[in-house]
Amino acid sequence: MTENKQSASAAKTVTVTLQRRPIDRKQLTVVRGMGLRRIRHSVVLKDTPASRGMIHKVRHLVKVDD
Repeated sequence: MTENKQSASAAKTVTVTLQRRPIDRKQLTVVRGMGLRRIRHSVVLKDTPASRGMIHKVRHLVKVDD
């Protein structure tokens, strides 16, 4: 059981930085959903399929560091 907790806590993360301003409402919704507030603001997200999907939607607006 402790083995599962350790592997969950050691999950990979990805750092996302907002580089450009979102243009339309859909992009703004995705950017806010990731927790980004302003240009050059960075957040650390868990590397999950959901977060990768959000990054893919706004890939032209953000910079991703693994």
